[in-house]
Amino acid sequence: MAYIFYNIRTNFAYSLASYPFLLTVNSFTMYIDDHNLLKEKLNFDDDYIAVGSIAVRSYTFRSKNAYILPGADTYSCTEHDFSTEEPYHSANHVDMVSGILDVPDALIQDNIIFRYHVFSPVGQTEKAKEVVMLLHGLNEKDWDKYYTWAKAIVDRTGKTVVLFPLGFHMNRTPKGWSDSRLMYQASSQRREVLPNVIASSLSNVAISKRLHEKPQRFVWSGLQTYYDILDFIEDFKAGNHPMITPDAHYDFFAYSIGAFLSQILVISNYKGYFDNSKLCMFCGGPVFNRFSPVTKFILDSEANVVLYSFLVEHLESHLKKDARLNHYLNGDHIEGVVFRAMLDYKVSSELRENAFRKLSSQIMAIGLKQDTVIPPYEIINTLQGKYRDIPIKVDMLDFSYKYKHEDPFPAIEKLRKETDEAFNSVFEFICKFLVA
Repeated sequence: MAYIFYNIRTNFAYSLASYPFLLTVNSFTMYIDDHNLLKEKLNFDDDYIAVGSIAVRSYTFRSKNAYILPGADTYSCTEHDFSTEEPYHSANHVDMVSGILDVPDALIQDNIIFRYHVFSPVGQTEKAKEVVMLLHGLNEKDWDKYYTWAKAIVDRTGKTVVLFPLGFHMNRTPKGWSDSRLMYQASSQRREVLPNVIASSLSNVAISKRLHEKPQRFVWSGLQTYYDILDFIEDFKAGNHPMITPDAHYDFFAYSIGAFLSQILVISNYKGYFDNSKLCMFCGGPVFNRFSPVTKFILDSEANVVLYSFLVEHLESHLKKDARLNHYLNGDHIEGVVFRAMLDYKVSSELRENAFRKLSSQIMAIGLKQDTVIPPYEIINTLQGKYRDIPIKVDMLDFSYKYKHEDPFPAIEKLRKETDEAFNSVFEFICKFLVA
């Protein structure tokens, strides 16, 4: 049967008959129904859950890379003859509730041993040969909205989707960081000490306080996740994963800050692992200093100022004083060099743009017109370069309802028709790219 997709926003029709995996089940997602059902049924305690057309398996992962985090007095690089003494000191800007946010990073067990989801077509018995790594956004503590996204990719492509949490996010955070009573108290204390703070909330106080205190955490937790993902890939390449073949092909679907990390992975291309990997980004893609993350769901204003000052305005000065940071970002580690190139639009632009030009056929991005955290024109500025001569496809979409970066598809009953339409238009683009 030949399927025809029609995009009502672009008036563009195309045949899907040539894509054998596409639309293995219903091509139209009933977004709110799927969202509510998956939110109710899925958890990390059950090893296996079948929900309609998909099977969800959860596995335990143990990070071997916490050594890179603040909290260990002595640090030694595993690749180079380099070590530093770096005692952990908490700046303790705010008298936090029970010290819950002052635990040394390297000692937080929730970030070291955690569970991740694998979505696949129900009834699939053979190990997956096609895998999509799904990476989420900044300051998120639950997977609820991504369940529907992962299901849509499985349903439309037949590929297996891995939901892998970033360091200190999702189910890698201590439970106390999501305790509404404690975080409300912490936010109240923060507003008392920092009376000019904007957008401080119980939702963002944990990450805001931690990054305000040690902005270099952005680098170290990002690199920990980078190495965790490489370890995950090497594990199934060694034949150790029960659901993925050693020779599996893997692509990325990344949202927001997940796009930032996936770009570092694909550009640095460890051992050539990502030679043929596709990278599809949704509401993500620009360099760090083109983000505007001050919202009650992401960062407060004081944390954002300190983070921007450290990573962009005064990074050179910090590198001269911090031997360990300099070791990673200033030449000894390719992943660190690429990380630095993705921080500031004006720094290492030739390296960054040459990499994007080489990878242009493997990358696409979708931005949303009303997104103020990552505006679509900033995605274009980074991916297509300062002269707009890099042929990476960037689509800008808009919906008929009000939405925001953190919640592009609100699961609100009165918007059922509109969110169904919006969700399907976005994942039409995404899945077409992933199977082309």
